[in-house]
Amino acid sequence: METTKQLLKEYTRMFVVIVIGYYKKDSFCHNGIKQTILKELQILGVKHIVIDLYEEGFNPAYLEQNKLLIQKYQRFMSRATHIIFISPVWWARCTSMLEGFFDQVLTPGFAYNFKRLTNTYGIPLPRLKGQKITTYLTHGAPALPVLTIYLNAPKLRLLLGVFSFCFKLTNCKIRQFFSVPFCSQSKRVKYLEIVKKDIHREFDKFHQYDLRL
Repeated sequence: METTKQLLKEYTRMFVVIVIGYYKKDSFCHNGIKQTILKELQILGVKHIVIDLYEEGFNPAYLEQNKLLIQKYQRFMSRATHIIFISPVWWARCTSMLEGFFDQVLTPGFAYNFKRLTNTYGIPLPRLKGQKITTYLTHGAPALPVLTIYLNAPKLRLLLGVFSFCFKLTNCKIRQFFSVPFCSQSKRVKYLEIVKKDIHREFDKFHQYDLRL
């Protein structure tokens, strides 16, 4: 059983970094998921920051232009206890903006190191093992073809091709919301209830003890 002193120490170091790489401010990613997260974090008094890659002028294809931004993002991610990624799915992956973020920010020496096994082979060792990762992906497609015909490629590619290099996989959670442009308002509300529950499941213990006071 955690003591109030232990909880207070944990609470004071909580810092959530939210990264979103989508330009449509009236989208479900922004108006739905991001706003729900922000509202619940504010209610719970958890420190957080939003990295809106479009607003920040991040260039996903031009590393030299982003040097100062990359340094800032790496500082935030090093300090973060929780990182939340939000993106629609385009061509079975995240947006080009968020993919560029992965390419330029989650670099060797910062997010992971390679351990040499032989002269030609090595394995990645994550350096951001303490952070908890939650990713919200919105699909235009329904669940059935994504999970069957396409073998859930967007989720597997993120877990195995990105997150397994940089983070502890047991700390990584990916939520997928399907048929978002076409589903009913009640379905969207259910999706946002999942987001809300995710936030409260992680942070309610601090709110319960009212540690903000």
